[in-house]
Amino acid sequence: MPRVRISKSRRNAELALLLLAMLLVAVYSATIEANLFDTVTPDFWVPTAALAAVFLSLHVVIRFLAPYADPVLLPAVALLNGIGVGFLRRIDLAKADPDERMHFPIFAGIGGRQLAWTLAAVILAAALLVVVRDHRSLSRNPYTIGLAGIVLVLIPAVLPGSMSEVNGAKLWIKFGGFQIQPGEFAKLALLVFFAYYLVRKREVLSLASRRFLGIDFPRGRDLGPVVGVWVVSLMVLVFEKDLGTSLLYFGMFVVTLYIATERVSWLIIGLLLFFGGAFLAYFLGGTIGGPFANFHLRAEIWLDPFADPYNDGYQLVQGLLGLGTGGLFGAGPGGGQPLKVPEVQNDFIFAGLGEELGLFGLSALLVIYLLVVERGLRAALAVRDSFGKLLAGGLAFTLGLQVFVIVGGISKLIPLTGQTTPFLSAGGSSLMANWLLIAVLLRVSDAARRPVTGNSPARPANAGPAVPEQLHGAPTEVIRP
Repeated sequence: MPRVRISKSRRNAELALLLLAMLLVAVYSATIEANLFDTVTPDFWVPTAALAAVFLSLHVVIRFLAPYADPVLLPAVALLNGIGVGFLRRIDLAKADPDERMHFPIFAGIGGRQLAWTLAAVILAAALLVVVRDHRSLSRNPYTIGLAGIVLVLIPAVLPGSMSEVNGAKLWIKFGGFQIQPGEFAKLALLVFFAYYLVRKREVLSLASRRFLGIDFPRGRDLGPVVGVWVVSLMVLVFEKDLGTSLLYFGMFVVTLYIATERVSWLIIGLLLFFGGAFLAYFLGGTIGGPFANFHLRAEIWLDPFADPYNDGYQLVQGLLGLGTGGLFGAGPGGGQPLKVPEVQNDFIFAGLGEELGLFGLSALLVIYLLVVERGLRAALAVRDSFGKLLAGGLAFTLGLQVFVIVGGISKLIPLTGQTTPFLSAGGSSLMANWLLIAVLLRVSDAARRPVTGNSPARPANAGPAVPEQLHGAPTEVIRP
């Protein structure tokens, strides 16, 4: 049967790419040990084998539950995740006593914890594929999901600093020896609500009141949603003291709004509002201090990190020096000095990788991120319902925006944001949330690539002529070949 052969071909391609990705991770791990020890230990392959087992298990789940899903997403993300685990183990080896490095436990330290978090994240992604058989089911309780997202955003802001603040930003919930960053999960919940809301309000928000410089601008009374989200993003900036999260929430709403309406004016208005808010926060932080002081300090470090290179500007300066030292080809995996960069396992992991992989290596990593974003946008273009288009487009853009603000902060293009690098940085919250994001993209891409003829669930054999689908009263035209 043709449709069976096509789905098997895609899954076989996914399997081949996944095995190639794990081979690259194994070579990376072996090279790290060769540079650190001048030899390769007999069990260097064990972390890679554990990762391969985890990812192959997810591949089997996809083969049965999402047979038409994009075959590139899982291998690309698995490669990023594997390199992240390998680099974190490299940091563990660098921190260990020189006499004990050769015998450092495989599942100990930051790298061991990241391996465990990878297992938990992949299990969570597989569970989502099991529970959510149709991405449109996410739109059945949009207000509940949206409210849950808002609550997750606000919890760290109302908690005392001792339970929520890390490095000046109130983004965490800490109890005992455990901590979680709820904002990572909030972005997924809010995107579901944004997609639902914009499907319903798309026609109203597409209306133009006047044309200026060849661009149609919306009516004044339709600016309410954008202004509302702008105020919320400013509140995140003020009360949680985090520019990156504020930019992420506001950016993903404005871009989802642009995808829904195709109005460039929304992007222009969004950029003006965000930069206006950032300038206001910077000005107030320099005059009255208070909740704006943290952002003002970050902006001052960004403007001139070498003004205080041994205190406030130390992290950024060391990151820039690491990137510069790496040059074009880098010092080689395990050949650099990443421990000179504070928090290299979190915010500045790209700087540590840049020193060892060089410009070409970092460019390759960015190309992989670009590939993941491109495949997500391709799924958004191909899926037949408007909710799926907005959801997949928003998820893909959110991932790309997060990478941009991280790399932009490390390279001094924009102020430091404190965001984690998806799939690379240490941390369970980010890893689980981003694997959930990939699971949703896999589900949407499966629906987008699934045939609509024959006995396909998307188009029963006895169905009549194609008719517009309904999503809670919002018509979306289904185009049939």
